[in-house]
Amino acid sequence: MAALFGRNDEHLVQIERLLDVKLRYRGNHLEIAGTAEVREIAERAIECLYRRLTDGHDINQGEVQAAVRMSAVGDSEKVVIRTKRRHISSRSPTQTNYIMALETHKLVFGLGPAGTGKTYLAVAKAVQNLLQGDVDRIILSRPAVEAGERLGFLPGDLQEKINPYLRPLYDALYDMLPADQVANRLISGEIEVAPLAFMRGRTLANSVIILDEAQNTTPVQMKMFLTRLGEGSRMAVTGDLSQVDLPRGARSGLRDAVGILTGVEGVAVVSFTDTDVVRHPLVTRIVKAYNATDVRRQ
Repeated sequence: MAALFGRNDEHLVQIERLLDVKLRYRGNHLEIAGTAEVREIAERAIECLYRRLTDGHDINQGEVQAAVRMSAVGDSEKVVIRTKRRHISSRSPTQTNYIMALETHKLVFGLGPAGTGKTYLAVAKAVQNLLQGDVDRIILSRPAVEAGERLGFLPGDLQEKINPYLRPLYDALYDMLPADQVANRLISGEIEVAPLAFMRGRTLANSVIILDEAQNTTPVQMKMFLTRLGEGSRMAVTGDLSQVDLPRGARSGLRDAVGILTGVEGVAVVSFTDTDVVRHPLVTRIVKAYNATDVRRQ
């Protein structure tokens, strides 16, 4: 119960704040005070967290927030991705739909703000596919739009210049696999992390191919990337259409592709919102504040 309630009852305090309920306990007896609707949500959330503990997993603020979010829509069932280093559970109904789409579709577009798990879950699913022997390789890619003309001023060879833009993809890999396995698989070619330009002219078979920050592709680049799909492969394309860094007036290849391919057999489009942000609770409030400001400025 101490683990369930949290240090200094921080988990209970978080549930109270999120749901506007009052939680009181004596020993192992917990009372929930509030309207009938929020009492039911709180009860489902607490039961979900308790099951997580009895399954041998820890609880943190993110898990508490996820349990409340899932319970609020009457769905406390999570989808779990298992990798060498951790088991990743969906933390929102949209994440559940996204993981299911990654399992059942050859091409999945994950759209939405930072912190919703679009790329992280795609990498986790790719690692699971690799470990299970469903695919032979993982290819992770990003457009290095921010580099532009400044790339030549950075120290090192081309790979060293590009690596800072690919760092988030490496970070996700190290969360899923031990460091020595990441290094060995990078050397063997089982895992490849490369800028988008390196994809031209290739056909990628028996692979999971992920394109991150896809809002910064042009339509020509996006078409080039999508047509790399080979036999036995699947793709995930992630991006935030509110954060396009292309030159003013240039059309985003991600926006273009979603408009063209929505409804095509084998293609899924999953849209996240600021309510799906699963980072620190403050990040959710920051995203909401910026979105509200953007709306007022339009």
